[in-house]
Amino acid sequence: MSGISLLTVILLLICTCVYVQSLASSLLDRNKAGLLGIFWKGARTGERKSPYVALCRIAMAFSILFIQ
Repeated sequence: MSGISLLTVILLLICTCVYVQSLASSLLDRNKAGLLGIFWKGARTGERKSPYVALCRIAMAFSILFIQ
């Protein structure tokens, strides 16, 4: 169960970062280094690996709805 929870948190972080990037790109672009750089990297991961993130989200939703 711990692995599914970690996957959920990571996917939600990536999706939130991409959403914030679409609304206010300057907010994440100025914080590319340091602790806040995690959010910039999450947005880049979501943009570049979009099909893989989408498949992981579908798998996560399936596991939450039908397995748990």
